[in-house]
Amino acid sequence: MKKLGNILMNTDFTCNFKDTPNEDEILKWLKENLNEERYIHTIGVKEAAIELAERYGLDPKKAALAGLLHDCAKCLSNENLREIIDEKCKDVGRDELLNYKTYHAPVGVIFTKEIFKIDDPEILSAIRFHTLGRVDMTTFEKIIFLADKIEAKTRDEKYREKLLNILYKYDEIKKGLGLDMALFECFCATVKSLVDRRLSICPATIDVYNFLLQKVKNYLE
Repeated sequence: MKKLGNILMNTDFTCNFKDTPNEDEILKWLKENLNEERYIHTIGVKEAAIELAERYGLDPKKAALAGLLHDCAKCLSNENLREIIDEKCKDVGRDELLNYKTYHAPVGVIFTKEIFKIDDPEILSAIRFHTLGRVDMTTFEKIIFLADKIEAKTRDEKYREKLLNILYKYDEIKKGLGLDMALFECFCATVKSLVDRRLSICPATIDVYNFLLQKVKNYLE
């Protein structure tokens, strides 16, 4: 067993990287530490991230790395994730702790820096905000957020096609508008789902929804 701070990790392979690993080494770590469905999802996100990066003129290799590592902290229990957040993630506010399903995002930044020795700010911010998003996201953050929703290996095909149709349709009107429209659809679905289930909505989610609404309202049908 290895430790990250005071947290015991699953395998002896976990913390052996002295330098930034290559893709095969990252895949080996992910295969050993994630469950099969999460691993397959991760490969799908990597592929979708590459496609989106190429579409919007961004670095596909960097997008591939962010896609591979976006869920790297999903191997831990919610209790362990919370321990790491309390110990190492000083930017996580109380509101963000409302939903344990987002805990892996800030911890994923810690893993990416401390286990995989990657400190690229674009990659780190994309991992950090791939669950809740944030107001005025960068294009790189947007493509990783969206890749997580539209990957072809595990996501619902009907919803995936809906988002892709929005992306392509509105990009024909204005390049990049499709990204904002697709993200807006994601946040509409999130807010509706939380309301329908009578669950708390993180204020950050409402802020992003309102921000995107102002950007796309003139194009809504």
